[in-house]
Amino acid sequence: MRLRRVSAIAAAAAAVGVTLTAAVSPASPADPPVSLPALTPQGLSARYAASARAVARAARAAARSGDAGLAGALAPLGHEHLLAFSTRGQGEVVEVLGDLATARRVVILVPGSDTSLATFASRGPASPAGGARELAAQARRLDPGARLAVIAWLGYRTPSLLSLAVLTSGNAGQGAQALRPLVTGLAGHGDQVALLCHSYGSVVCGLAAPYLPVTDIAVYGSPGMDAATAASLHTPARVWAGREAGDWIRDVPHDRLLGVGFGADPMSPSFGARRFGCGGNGHSSYLQPRSVSLRNLAYIALGEPGKVTR
Repeated sequence: MRLRRVSAIAAAAAAVGVTLTAAVSPASPADPPVSLPALTPQGLSARYAASARAVARAARAAARSGDAGLAGALAPLGHEHLLAFSTRGQGEVVEVLGDLATARRVVILVPGSDTSLATFASRGPASPAGGARELAAQARRLDPGARLAVIAWLGYRTPSLLSLAVLTSGNAGQGAQALRPLVTGLAGHGDQVALLCHSYGSVVCGLAAPYLPVTDIAVYGSPGMDAATAASLHTPARVWAGREAGDWIRDVPHDRLLGVGFGADPMSPSFGARRFGCGGNGHSSYLQPRSVSLRNLAYIALGEPGKVTR
């Protein structure tokens, strides 16, 4: 069985046209972490206004250069509340839904591979922005009075699905370094923070998890968390795992060899995560409206573990 798993990892690497020896090559430098403004109406308004101006400049530059696709992707972002925005590399966007100044719970959505400025808001609920909107709307339906803010976080350089980087934790390590200061800053403000981590984003959350002040870490469509068990994450948080019945990630080998792979399956009983019910859909459907997974993730975001169903 182990030989078959190792062979499958090697085959996956070969399928993207690279060799296993490339797994130890240096990763690109990490983007600087997001610095929180003063979490007051004035401080947040100033940050949102500055980000809106940066988006407008980037959209104009994209239009002048003839990149209509990027200009179109940037246009709606100018009307949103952004804690951070950058066009460097694949881009950086940190969008806030809800009132961060008065929130008592904050949930951060951590996306997986192939997420960039161009796809941040362009794939409906499968994109960070669209998924965050569906989650926020579901949470309001379940608890209209909840003081919850939702953050769609593209704060790291996500790997391409067709690259060796998606089989290693290099990009995830950079993401974890960028995520931790945001979480600790929010927790220091008195907020209860939860992480919802999709696909490769669950590797980011696994690396960021040790002793991080969060109440919940929920992974879905996860290839692994770079950990053998939930206990080995050294987190005080409730660790959750869910998977749609039609998600292809279930066939990914859960092993680690020469720096390739992410270890144990979080859905395995031996991993020790709390399992939550999903549906029968695929890898990009967890935040679809009216889905079982969306409802359960909203309860996790609200800090109501007793209402999560299996």
